[in-house]
Amino acid sequence: MTASRVLTALVLIPIVVGIVWYGTPAIVAALSALVLLPALYEFFRLGAQAGLPGYWRWTTVCGLLLLYAQWGAGQVETHPLGYGLDIVRSVGAVNLPVEGVILIFAAGIAAIGLATRRPIAEIFPSAAVSAAGLLFVALPFSYLVRLDATERVGKQLVLFALAIVWAGDTLAYFVGRSFGRVPMAPSLSPKKTWEGAAANLLAGLFVAVAFARWMGTDLSVMLIVAVLANVAGQVGDLFESAYKRSAGVKDSGVLLPGHGGMLDRIDSLIFAAPVVWCYVGWWSWRGHG
Repeated sequence: MTASRVLTALVLIPIVVGIVWYGTPAIVAALSALVLLPALYEFFRLGAQAGLPGYWRWTTVCGLLLLYAQWGAGQVETHPLGYGLDIVRSVGAVNLPVEGVILIFAAGIAAIGLATRRPIAEIFPSAAVSAAGLLFVALPFSYLVRLDATERVGKQLVLFALAIVWAGDTLAYFVGRSFGRVPMAPSLSPKKTWEGAAANLLAGLFVAVAFARWMGTDLSVMLIVAVLANVAGQVGDLFESAYKRSAGVKDSGVLLPGHGGMLDRIDSLIFAAPVVWCYVGWWSWRGHG
C-alpha cells in the first residue's frame, strides 16, 4: 500500500503544481471542478450508506456554481479615483455572489422537498445531508479558486495551502507508522496518533518557513497561518473519518490507489483552504493586497 501511495503522489503532485502555476484562473477552476465532482459523489454515497440519502444532483449543480462564483469574484478591475475611492467592475464574468448561490441552493432544496414523492419524514434528513455537502465540502473547497485569483500572490497561496496539507499528511503517515504509540481519536480513526499529529504540524511549520522566504513576507504571520491551517486540516480529516465511520467504511472510494477516494485526499484541504483565504484578508487589510 505504501508503494502505491507514493507512486500516486509522485504522479499527481507535479501535474497539480504545474496546472496551478502555469494555468489561468479558468483552468484552475476547471481542475477544481474535476476534483469536486467525485468528492461530492463519494460524500453522498457515504450518506446513502449511513441511511441519509441526499439531493445529490442539485447539490452538485450548486457546488459547481460556487466554483464559478469564486472565479467570477476574481475577474475584476480596480480603477483608483483618488481620495480613497475606487471603481471596481467585473471583467468577462456574470456577477454571481457566493451568497446568491447559497440562496439558490436553499430555494431549490425547498422546491425539491415539496415536489418529491418521498415520505415527509425523509425530506428534512435529505435536505440536511445536502446542505452538509454544500457547506462542508463545496463551499470551503471553492476558496482555492478564490485564492488563485488573488492579485500577485494567488498562485503562491494556493501552493502554500496544498503544501501544508501534502507535507503534513506525508510526514504524519510515516512518523505515525514508525513511532506512533498514543491514539489520537481511537473511536474515529484508530491508526491516527498524537505523534503523527505533531509531525503533521511540524511539517506545516517547515512549509511556512520555505514560503515566507519565497514570497518575501513576514515569517511570524506565515507560521501562524500554517499552524491554524494545519490544525483545521487535521480537524477536517477527523470529521471525514467520523462520517465514514457512520457509513461503516474505511475509505470514501478507490479512485486514488493508496489514498482511497477523492474525498479522502482533499478532506484536510477542504478545511485548510478557507484559513489561508483569511490570510488574504489580513494581507489586504495591512495594505499589501
